Amino acid sequence: MTVVAGLDAGTQSVKLVVYDADARVVLASASAPLDLTSGDDGSREQDPAAWVDAMRACFAAIDVGLRHRIAALGVSGQQHGFVPVDEAGQVLGPAKLWCDTSTSAQCGPIMDAVGGPARCIELAGNPILAGYTASKLPWTREHRPEVYARLATILLPHDYLNFVLTGERYCEHGDASGTGWLDVRTRQWSAELLAATDAGRDLGGCLPPLVDADASFAILPGIATELGLSPEVRVSAGGGDNMMAAIGTGCVSEGRLTMSLGTSGTLFAYADQPIVDPGGAWAAFCSSSGGWLPLICTMNCTVVTEQVAKMFGFSTRDGDARIDATQPGADGLTFLPFLNGERTPDLPLGKGVLAGLAPHNMREAQIYRAAMEGATYSLRYGYDAFVAAGMQFDRIALTGGGANSAAWRQMVADVFDCPVDVPAQTESAAFGAALQALWSLSRSRGEATTLAALAAEHVAVDPALGCSPDPERVRAYRPAYQRFLRHLDAVRPLYAEPQPAPLQ
Repeated sequence: MTVVAGLDAGTQSVKLVVYDADARVVLASASAPLDLTSGDDGSREQDPAAWVDAMRACFAAIDVGLRHRIAALGVSGQQHGFVPVDEAGQVLGPAKLWCDTSTSAQCGPIMDAVGGPARCIELAGNPILAGYTASKLPWTREHRPEVYARLATILLPHDYLNFVLTGERYCEHGDASGTGWLDVRTRQWSAELLAATDAGRDLGGCLPPLVDADASFAILPGIATELGLSPEVRVSAGGGDNMMAAIGTGCVSEGRLTMSLGTSGTLFAYADQPIVDPGGAWAAFCSSSGGWLPLICTMNCTVVTEQVAKMFGFSTRDGDARIDATQPGADGLTFLPFLNGERTPDLPLGKGVLAGLAPHNMREAQIYRAAMEGATYSLRYGYDAFVAAGMQFDRIALTGGGANSAAWRQMVADVFDCPVDVPAQTESAAFGAALQALWSLSRSRGEATTLAALAAEHVAVDPALGCSPDPERVRAYRPAYQRFLRHLDAVRPLYAEPQPAPLQ
């Protein structure tokens, strides 16, 4: 029996799955919640020690006999975070997260230093967007100079957990491409962009070495004992949560498209070569499987429906009844769901807008539907850019917490006019990390297994949860989506520049 484990450190929780690769069954799972520190300036931070404590709690919840049978472990982590570490490996301050927009003002100067966004895309394949790791360095230099002065290593969230597990500081190409510094074409750090971030310091010396997607490392004996694992466990390279979800949903060969409905929303597709848009319409990331992963990210997805449900005093578990009681288009309501600023469309200073209010639609069900539709339309906006570039897809693999909603699954099928499949393993990032661990374990044993072949064997869909577009609703959503686009065009100038301070 070959048993592997996948750990996913997300924004709201850390999740663990333990998988029997021979029987193709998840033997156990566990999760532990995380707190988020938010500021009015857009800051979103977490204490990395909380991730470690949550990891301990997850393993402690698994039978000790099963833990000792785990042969390999993979780690998935929220992308773009910045964990500052000193020479001794001590964390110097809180981690700034992917959804932190307090560093938005630092994006422009980095790009200006190399000649603007277009030149930035020429150098690395991506502009520096709000939330990317690069902008967090000049912010830290300005606001936490004592941290910046002692900084020895820049780690991403999953890199930090790998460091705790192995004592090694390393990074892989998928998560590295979310920093803004990696040239996705050459798969090397861009010296020019690093210098643009701080011309007075060699930030390249703070970056860990890049390793191949199938690399693996020995676990530290002490942490193995603490977690109840065998000292023979191998820790794989891991990757960002979207990259791991790509593996967990089988998006490791061309033509596959995955949509994740989580706190953020994402759309990503596998490619055998870099897929770069000169205008930066999508993120031109590397995958954590040796290829590339063009990706659309929205910063507001399930967080929007959760906030609306909270406002009206009900649970999102009861949200589907509100959707079923209303019609596509939400009786004329349009919700621009930019509660945390937005990346797609690129409005880091954006705010939520509810338009079209009238006496007949000022009801919780219509507003809840408008919130779900707005989050879905934001993803459709990004999808349109994929299609305009010539990408073609015949099905969508749907994952994330929003995929638990039958109403949302059907809405995606109708808005995108595309059949939807739901993977049998719902924790796709943790499951993908487990599959990457299995792959790296086989490679360490000299086997020539490809990750695509392995995913084909282990990734299955739940036939009971799939759905097809309903022609009548497809037609009904078209004018509602066009209305969303018109409202987006109308408010875009309002949030393009910093707003003046209110008069005292």
